[in-house]
Amino acid sequence: MADTPRVVMQDKEIFTDEHRMLRESVRKFAKGLAPHAVEWDEAGIFPAEIFKQAGELGFFGINKSPEYGGMGLDWWYTVCWAEELVYTNNAGLNMALMVQSDMATPIIDEIGNDDVKRNFLAPAIQGDMIAALGVSEPGGGSDVAAIRTTAVREGDDYVINGQKLWITNGTRADFITLAVRTGDDGYGGISLVVFPTDVKGYSVGKSLKKIGNKSSDTAELFFDNCRIPRRYLLGQENGGFMHIMTNFQGERLIAAVAAVAGAEKAVREALAYASERKAFGRPVAKFQVWRHKMVEHLTSIEAARRLTYYAVDTFVKSPYTATRAITMSKLFAGDLLQKVLYDCMQMYGGFGYTLEYPISRAWADGRLITIGGGTSEIMKEILVKTEGL
Repeated sequence: MADTPRVVMQDKEIFTDEHRMLRESVRKFAKGLAPHAVEWDEAGIFPAEIFKQAGELGFFGINKSPEYGGMGLDWWYTVCWAEELVYTNNAGLNMALMVQSDMATPIIDEIGNDDVKRNFLAPAIQGDMIAALGVSEPGGGSDVAAIRTTAVREGDDYVINGQKLWITNGTRADFITLAVRTGDDGYGGISLVVFPTDVKGYSVGKSLKKIGNKSSDTAELFFDNCRIPRRYLLGQENGGFMHIMTNFQGERLIAAVAAVAGAEKAVREALAYASERKAFGRPVAKFQVWRHKMVEHLTSIEAARRLTYYAVDTFVKSPYTATRAITMSKLFAGDLLQKVLYDCMQMYGGFGYTLEYPISRAWADGRLITIGGGTSEIMKEILVKTEGL
């Protein structure tokens, strides 16, 4: 894969030498893990020590508060993190790490009190604690307003009952950034708490077997009269819904960035393979049908990158006005990734259907982008609203 192009936006180059230094650090880290990709997929999990390695390199604290061990950098550094992480050749590993860096911890950094930041955020930034985000439930994933897991006040505590599903890092999380119902039905009764998993009454169900992203543990979680201190509340009681929605913007944006990077990686690797593989006496890459398909994909990938970078630029300037751009970028990048991986897999012929080459696992892993963090159908419904339709 060629290095990400130098993009000029508003007469200012986005990526500086400092950004490129982070890129090199992430790529070195990712390529060092790549030889274990098949092994960890077959095991259904990767070693927990990888979290510590990533923490020591600063990857979990890229845009977190320096006071708690973060680097306080802008979101363009997060773009570098997501784009270079694809070199692990293991999307499950990448997703688990990005849950820690960009899904479970940003809310704590934004609205947590000093107590929860020192006891949960700081150790997570260092990789000493593993974090999970607990929003989805058996009755619904994208419909956050339908959350049924309850947190009832009892003195200085909350007593939590309910169930969560599809929770990445769920089997081994030290804490969960948990969405709970503290008030009436609907979005107005939802709160966020930090939930330490050593609490009595908490249990992990089975680790779900998935089509792709196999090395990331995905669990169902149960809460049976679990008691936590009320000081673990994030922000205001019954004020969690908007924070969850804002957090979704970062989750969807990093998914779009990773999808675009993964799509280009797949094309470049497929072209390299097809330049060596021969059919009817000449390299497969020399057949017009494949040359045309690949340049069409590269054109679409460049368009997706520009759209996604526009969404990042909008998000950096004003997270609360970036919904339209982010939603479009996730929708477009997610659908494009499906087409790219299908054609790239086809170029490998029979080998593309084996686990010998990363393309087969990428094809299975990539399917999640149109489901996780809000399905493509949900993205379209959001856009219907932003367009006033």
